[in-house]
Amino acid sequence: MHPVDLHCHSTASDGVLAPAEVVRRAYQRGVRVLALTDHDALEGLAPAREAARACGITLIDGVEVSVTWRGQTIHVVGLGIDPSHPVLGRGLTGLREGRRARARRMAAELERLGIEGSLEGAYAHARNPDLIGRTHFARFLVERGVASDVRSVFQRYLTPGKPGYVPHVWASLEEAIRWITASGGVAVLAHPGRYRLSSQTLEELLTEFRDHGGSGIEVVTGSHSPDEYGRFARFADRFGLAASAGSDFHGPGEGALDLGALPSLPEGCRPVWNMLGLE
Repeated sequence: MHPVDLHCHSTASDGVLAPAEVVRRAYQRGVRVLALTDHDALEGLAPAREAARACGITLIDGVEVSVTWRGQTIHVVGLGIDPSHPVLGRGLTGLREGRRARARRMAAELERLGIEGSLEGAYAHARNPDLIGRTHFARFLVERGVASDVRSVFQRYLTPGKPGYVPHVWASLEEAIRWITASGGVAVLAHPGRYRLSSQTLEELLTEFRDHGGSGIEVVTGSHSPDEYGRFARFADRFGLAASAGSDFHGPGEGALDLGALPSLPEGCRPVWNMLGLE
């Protein structure tokens, strides 16, 4: 199988590079099968597809759906979706309508901390105002000098329990999987190592995910350590899930892994790309 990356973002959601630039960077860095998976957005897929045809890379239509599960935000990646499917489109439209209200509440929380102008600053970093998110606020705070990098901003301000975090109710797990599978896609649980879940609660999440029709789990991702690759490979085997690999690339210098830097899946994994007709 050619080098793959099945999780990345563009300016259609909270990435730094335009969709075509993401595709070209992936190709230049050795990726030959790429999935663009913007948060709750499909607008980047058409320009990404055009760029993929031009440079000879295989593009998988994807999306990353925001989910609320037991009060916590998790993400489900859809791979091989039909971007024109009405069920998926209506679901994502509903999610985007709540982002602006959350952004106003986040700005108010940051203002209480003495950080003014964050709403306008975040929108200045958002190419698509309907998809304003935490990463846009984080980039503004780095620009303002509040923290040295985006990861530090999240750790100090924008994760549950931190002073700038604002909870929000997204899609249910069942809804997200239904939207993805209705559009012909494969539902993959994104970066499970990021969620603050006990082993028992993680098993309960995976049970529900599988029972609702989920098919895969990210094993190799920028959010996981090498030890976690093995741990989540074992979870994949135990729950009968295919294994996926994606950098979760948002931009050069952001995150732990760049495009083209993914290690191989652990031995014995059943790759999710086999479900997409790729060998």
